[in-house]
Amino acid sequence: MSRGRKRIHLAAHFPGVNSTTVWADPRSGSQIDFSSFEHLARTAERGLFDFFFLAEGLRLREHAGRIHDLDVVGRPESITVLNALAAVTERLGLAATVNATFNEPYELARRLASLDQLSGGRAAWNVVTSSDAFTGENFRRGGYLDRADRYTRAAEFLCTVRELWDSRTPDGGTLPFAHSGPQFRIEGEFPVPRSPQGQPVVIQAGDSDEGREFAASAADVIFTRHSTLEAGRAFYADVKGRLARYGRDPGDLKIMPGVTYVIGDTDADAQERAAEIRRQQVSPQNAILALEQVWGRDLSGYDPDGPLPDVDPDPDSTLVQGRVRVADPVGVARRWRALSEQKGLSIRQTVVESTGRQSFVGSPATVAAALEEFTAEEAADGFILVPHLTPGGLDDFVDRVVPLLQERGVFRTEYEGTTLRSHLGLPEPVWKGGTP
Repeated sequence: MSRGRKRIHLAAHFPGVNSTTVWADPRSGSQIDFSSFEHLARTAERGLFDFFFLAEGLRLREHAGRIHDLDVVGRPESITVLNALAAVTERLGLAATVNATFNEPYELARRLASLDQLSGGRAAWNVVTSSDAFTGENFRRGGYLDRADRYTRAAEFLCTVRELWDSRTPDGGTLPFAHSGPQFRIEGEFPVPRSPQGQPVVIQAGDSDEGREFAASAADVIFTRHSTLEAGRAFYADVKGRLARYGRDPGDLKIMPGVTYVIGDTDADAQERAAEIRRQQVSPQNAILALEQVWGRDLSGYDPDGPLPDVDPDPDSTLVQGRVRVADPVGVARRWRALSEQKGLSIRQTVVESTGRQSFVGSPATVAAALEEFTAEEAADGFILVPHLTPGGLDDFVDRVVPLLQERGVFRTEYEGTTLRSHLGLPEPVWKGGTP
């Protein structure tokens, strides 16, 4: 296949753990009813997507000591939902986000292997970590894990899980496992047969240097975000360039940024719709709360249609709990002020312009061409689409954009295999005979 005809991978993210969802839209449905998960998953499978992706939070977020109820306040556990979806889908991959900080290798390996068996080889694990003591209060160990140690634990966690999966032989036999390391010391026998796809697919989310290195060493897919073609190409080249030191080929890791999209009958129509969606997502109340997440201060007295605060952020603030903290609040505030002054933007307008994820906006033909350009120019191998409506937000994309991608010869017209690895074009892991 020529460079311009590079195959695009697509996945669907069920929205709702942030402010992506437009609650006020009359088409917006439940975030917890099984029918919502089923509708989005069936639509993704109708569109021949690689997989369906669920994020997860382990504690209700708080803002100024109160439950933050402007986005989803809790949702069913991911693997439980995906096991149910395995019964109503046939080919679609099923990806669960599960934290390596607050779980144990044997228990998680068994749950994922069970999903893989029930789905016929369609399971994936999005590995995430946490150094958040607030979340840790929900668990026996508490929030003891230092930020610097989270990838150390995650690397050994993943290695241990793979040893457990590899203790089952391709012919159905069982070998005893024994792992002894700084984080885990376990031994025994693993009860679930070897996966129909060898092992579940491993996804890693993160853009930090340590996250990129972890993905290059061990992941099959990296879930990232980048706002421009140039930034995507730089990220792609950096991560792909790290694979050789681990004996891996560039095709062994798929880079799939999470993106939003807005489709209209014309480009102008889509741009108008996109602007309205952003205004709905960033209400006046949400604008002040977004500002407080950066400043770490009570800014409720400020007018969302007025100028940004002239006070500096509090870098040691605990105003917001349960969210990833802004790494450089002073630097972010400086950039927001510069943008506001340059364009004459209010607080709400600044938040609208500063917090939007990379979006593909336009007519179906424009969106299809942009998606192909990103992959052809090696800014991505595919995309994890995050619709702004639940559960019907993917319908328009599947009905209007997917056929154009198929006409361009960059997207499948039918599933060519039954497992998630086959959809992604990933080789089955070589069985190591139960050895690390």
